Amino acid sequence: MSSSADLLKHLAAAETAERLAAQPARLAQLAKLLLSGGESERAVDLAHRARQLAPDDPEVERIVRLVLGRSVPNWHRTILADEARNAAYDAALRRAMGKGSRVLDIGAGSGLLAMMAARAGAGSVVSCEMNPAMAGVAAEIVERNGYADRITIVGKNSRDLAVGTDLAQPVDILVSEIVTNDLLAEDVLGCLEDAVGRLTRPDAAIIPSHGAVRIALAHYGKPASPNLASVQGFDLSPMEILDGRIALAAGNRNLDLRSEPADLFAFDFASGGPFDNHRASVTLTATGGPVNGIVQWIRLRMDAEGVYENRPGPGATSCWGVMFQRLPSVLDMRPGDTLTVQGARDRTALWMWVAPGR
Repeated sequence: MSSSADLLKHLAAAETAERLAAQPARLAQLAKLLLSGGESERAVDLAHRARQLAPDDPEVERIVRLVLGRSVPNWHRTILADEARNAAYDAALRRAMGKGSRVLDIGAGSGLLAMMAARAGAGSVVSCEMNPAMAGVAAEIVERNGYADRITIVGKNSRDLAVGTDLAQPVDILVSEIVTNDLLAEDVLGCLEDAVGRLTRPDAAIIPSHGAVRIALAHYGKPASPNLASVQGFDLSPMEILDGRIALAAGNRNLDLRSEPADLFAFDFASGGPFDNHRASVTLTATGGPVNGIVQWIRLRMDAEGVYENRPGPGATSCWGVMFQRLPSVLDMRPGDTLTVQGARDRTALWMWVAPGR
């Protein structure tokens, strides 16, 4: 029996553009079907074609929005609302920009950083985006804002870019925003290992230039989870293996730091690596009070002058969450008591723990 993916491919081949040209709603529905089968690139292409065929059809518009919306992560809006993050990138780009600088933006998203670079005086900007729906939206945004003459949106992973093909020359500035709550999950290390040197001039500015994973002792006032040993009379306790870190807003009022922070891992992005797998150990000194977990956040050094950090605290806001990891039991720590946290990482994930018996 054919797989669902094979069936979708067969259906897509049978329903040719010629047959569907007079049926844009059907074309949009085919795009939705392809998306459900994992064919996101083809789905986005058909969705755009359906919209072009029937720009005023409200049903087609809703289906197209459904396809595009489902293929783009919902955190893009959250990132765009982070004024401190946006201001830090804008200021760093202005400081780095020379007359006619050539810029590479890895991870176009909405195209915001690319447009910041163009506004700051870049001669040309190449902005790569591997999500086809997002790349299409970014190109539309760039054109709408009048920067299509200087910004090129390329629908590729940065590893697939080449000087002489996608870039006329190695760039003067490389800017990226491909970090996550734990810094690493979007493969920022691997991308910069590949791009710095291969796609940049030797003296290129790398924004951000450095990154760090910071941790501190903490007390979270609502860490209790349901008793999974008894749910409707069933023992669901094996679910506990899935209970790891939880993402909290930086300004969560139930979270209190119980030590000064320390860097568990730090990276010189501008060096281009190599960023080999690594283990680390950090001793944290308590300020006093009960401790029931370790909280982790990120710090980005944009350049010699600018820093962005989502350190948790009252009133803090950030597009990135802070990660709270519970300890096996609550520790009543006096000022000056210490706790050693062990950590390890590879290129896309990190994990930390406290040895038994402290």
